[in-house]
Amino acid sequence: MGRKRSSKPTSFDIAYLAGVSQPTVSRALRGSRSVSLATRQRIEAIARELNYSVDKNASSLRSQRSNTIALLFFEDPTPDGANINPFFLAMLGSITRATANHGLDLLISFQKLEDDWHARYQDSHRADGLILLGYGDYTLYEARLNQLVASETHFVRWGSVRDDNIGTTVGSDNAAAGRLAGEHLLAQGRRRIAFLGQPDEHCPEFADRYRGLCAALASAGLAADPALQRDALSSEGDGRAAVQSLVAAGADFDAIFAASDLIAIGAMRALAEVGKSVPQDVAVIGFDDIPAASLTSPPLTTVSQDMKVAGEVLIESLLAGIEDRPMPSRVIPARLVVRGSTGG
Repeated sequence: MGRKRSSKPTSFDIAYLAGVSQPTVSRALRGSRSVSLATRQRIEAIARELNYSVDKNASSLRSQRSNTIALLFFEDPTPDGANINPFFLAMLGSITRATANHGLDLLISFQKLEDDWHARYQDSHRADGLILLGYGDYTLYEARLNQLVASETHFVRWGSVRDDNIGTTVGSDNAAAGRLAGEHLLAQGRRRIAFLGQPDEHCPEFADRYRGLCAALASAGLAADPALQRDALSSEGDGRAAVQSLVAAGADFDAIFAASDLIAIGAMRALAEVGKSVPQDVAVIGFDDIPAASLTSPPLTTVSQDMKVAGEVLIESLLAGIEDRPMPSRVIPARLVVRGSTGG
């Protein structure tokens, strides 16, 4: 005997019509990747036909889940005082779309590194998991990540993907991207390439980018010159100061690979101040492809990270952990965007 449909459609009605279990319907309507695409589409079509809507409160009570993801930005000094790296703002749209596609709500919060953010969300059950963007000094950040792991908090972060990562990390292939940048500069006939960024354990992504540049130089029979490296964090002020330091030291360089676009923009301003033209005297490459990169004069050649894929992978990885499925770290390819700052 068939199931008699109630006046208000339920997930059991959908399960009956789709020929699946009620838990499968619940997972499919949450956008869970544990349900095949064909089955999800069939269930979603039936739900639309029945004008069925998910009761999030009831669902949350049954599953002990809030169906909410918390996205935490960490402060990063910027000239406009927003203290959010524009690269992460660009990623926000991708994460928001991916969250909506999975039927989840997104809670966005701005955190200072010294705040007790690692306990705030896990104790209050305000979110099922955390996405972490930005970290400042990674050697200080590690302690908080270890606390998240110890408390069994579900989290995924954007950063440098390495064998010794704490928790799940999603990030671009920084070393390969650094090599692309180096090879492009070498192809333009540049041989004295300065690197602006702090390439050590405090900034592992910058370290990977520098490692890629060094690999490109080595393949060309050249060695990276330590005298052409200057520490810089991701700010225009640091980029300007780094070039001023190189010029004051009498360094001979014909190209700059900056570890971020903000550093590169500051470097270009400093070059203009000392009468060096870009790219005739010095070619410049940045990293991130923030909106301002195409508005500099000349427009900035840079490395573009795939924001659309990044947002989806961050959400999928976090959901895997929440649903007790494997959540390995993921590396996303990056590409070089050639503009006028390197002469084409």
